[in-house]
Amino acid sequence: MAEITAAMVKELRERSGLPMMECKQALAETTGDMSAAMELLRKRGAAAAEKKAGRETGEGRIATYIDKDKGVAAMVEVLCETAPTSNNPEFPEMVSKLAKHAALAGKADAASIESEPFVDNTSQTVKDVVTDVINKIRENMKISRVVRKTGRAGAYVHHNGRVGVLLSVEGDGGDDALLADFCMHAAAMNPDALSRDQINPELVAKEEELAREQILQSGKPENLVDKILTGKMNRWFGDHVFIEQAFVKDDKQTVKQVADAAGVKLTGFVRWQLGG
Repeated sequence: MAEITAAMVKELRERSGLPMMECKQALAETTGDMSAAMELLRKRGAAAAEKKAGRETGEGRIATYIDKDKGVAAMVEVLCETAPTSNNPEFPEMVSKLAKHAALAGKADAASIESEPFVDNTSQTVKDVVTDVINKIRENMKISRVVRKTGRAGAYVHHNGRVGVLLSVEGDGGDDALLADFCMHAAAMNPDALSRDQINPELVAKEEELAREQILQSGKPENLVDKILTGKMNRWFGDHVFIEQAFVKDDKQTVKQVADAAGVKLTGFVRWQLGG
């Protein structure tokens, strides 16, 4: 039987991130073959991950990735069990890698992404990457949402990783900082839709009905009801529609006015709240 030296155990521990005793045992079982020991640890990690798969995941992080040259962008959400894990450096690093994969190589499908060859190391699957981190941290983790966009994009993730925005735009105006500001606006103001035509018509009709009833009950003259209603609905849209909201960094202008002045058009956005 090959001698298992401290140097071998140390090397495997650095490669796997696992406890020394587990590394020593794996080396012993594979007669000192470093590659075989690493594969054995991965297989054991995968089996352990399957056992953890039913455990509740109420924490996690969101991450984004943009490649301007390739014109692709993605946002992913990965859930875990506890807040300390979501803040463990290994976890956000992994989520960022998965966002990069989703942008560059993924199909933006949370159900199938785990079976894809990982963009930074095609000898591994995305599931292998996740399993390696599960094996180190010993918590259940799962990729819960993935979205991918093509074309020019902006992105923002709040510092705690719990709110993320991915924005699609057209035009060459503005810069990355302005697009990030638009994303931060969406993160803070949580608009229901980009434009009026994207608001649920039933919701608009209900809001109009309530507003009209309020106006009638206030005793306003009948001939002024429609005019007052238009004003009330414009204010309502100004609260709920992204491009009509007062821009958070300059509330004298709407988001659309700022975008128009910069020569850029906002065409779509996705805003996620962790677990939402």
